[in-house]
Amino acid sequence: MTLNPSLTARLLATLSLAALVGCGTAPPAPVAATSAAPKAAPTVSTEIKSLLWVGNSFFYYNNSMHGHVGRLLTESGAKGMRASSATISGSGINWHNLEAHLGSGGMASYSFVGDNEVRFNTLDKRFDGVMMMDCSQCPVHPTLQPIFYEFAAKHSATARKYGTAPIFFMSWAYQDKPEMTQQLAAEYIKAGKQNNALVVPAGLAFAASIAKRPNVNLYEPDKRHPSLAGTYLAACTVLASVYKTNPVGLKYNAGLPADVAAHLQAVAWETAQGFHAKEGRGSL
Repeated sequence: MTLNPSLTARLLATLSLAALVGCGTAPPAPVAATSAAPKAAPTVSTEIKSLLWVGNSFFYYNNSMHGHVGRLLTESGAKGMRASSATISGSGINWHNLEAHLGSGGMASYSFVGDNEVRFNTLDKRFDGVMMMDCSQCPVHPTLQPIFYEFAAKHSATARKYGTAPIFFMSWAYQDKPEMTQQLAAEYIKAGKQNNALVVPAGLAFAASIAKRPNVNLYEPDKRHPSLAGTYLAACTVLASVYKTNPVGLKYNAGLPADVAAHLQAVAWETAQGFHAKEGRGSL
């Protein structure tokens, strides 16, 4: 088929103009096709502006996971977000008194402002959401599993009494026991459905990262606790799941090499998107 020369010229001019408008400057040089995740989302979900983290050392390693999530949120343009972490070393979900955290006089009941001045806070509710995890093997342990389900239900009910959304953090497999990934996933998904609660698929993100780049170490030498890369991956997964925000392209990398951070950002987003498309988002 022969194209009219005049028509061809007009088409080429139109395409060139579109490219210029799309990037705001000169058209970019041709690049090879890529399957990378899209750039960071321009907006941030504000459903959960305040989040309470209830768990154990998996949360507090590497200067606390909630701190990394906060840096990611700031980088993504979120404002007015806050978080508190209540963690006990080695704790199971039943070690925590959620009523005490959320009730009158509990966490966030006062804060310091100015020159060491105490301000007593009057809040309609202390937290929009509470993220909970059990001990690293409790949900799949034959003796402790019933306690996991008992307190997943109990804490979910307590949270909702105070207008707080319950969220379950699906933890990861031990480094030398990869079969734990699907075992833990199954129990957290079940608990999420039973309590209509969001589940953060951090354990699935760990497995996905290892499958793609096994050289990126996500563990401390004990093969259980997260390395800085592991904490960052989990934080990015929280960002994608709880705040519905794409971490890909965010500059905050926790001091990790740029290529490693980019890999972890992409894995977190892809894992969260696929998981929530299949399993839903609970009450969020």
